[in-house]
Amino acid sequence: MKANIAALIAGIALLILVLPLQAHHPFAAQYDKDKPVTLTGTVTKVDWANPHAHIFMDAKDSNGKMANWEFELGSLKKLQSLGWKRDSIKMGDQVTIEGWQARNGSNRANANTVTKAGGQKMTAGSSYNEHPKEKHTGN
Repeated sequence: MKANIAALIAGIALLILVLPLQAHHPFAAQYDKDKPVTLTGTVTKVDWANPHAHIFMDAKDSNGKMANWEFELGSLKKLQSLGWKRDSIKMGDQVTIEGWQARNGSNRANANTVTKAGGQKMTAGSSYNEHPKEKHTGN
């Protein structure tokens, strides 16, 4: 009986540890380091939520067509450690975002830096920088 309870507790503990890891994806699973993107446009929405913050903006693509882009930033904790506040970027702000486009070619990217109209450049907490093997070997 004690062994069954111990096994049950161990199983629950394992699930608690594994489920959050499943929700987090490595950079290379969604984004392509060989597809850098730099866009300037108007912020249409800021989603300050876990597991990642997101900035949505209207910007012209390489063909000059206006499109809404979604940029994934780091976690809220990481952004706060980099000096971000909930109101660092607001709807209507003009920004330039540098990052890497989604593997599927959609209007989605992982942000590396966000530069405000006044020139203030902010590190976006990209998951690309968390995986040195991906950065140096492409894996």
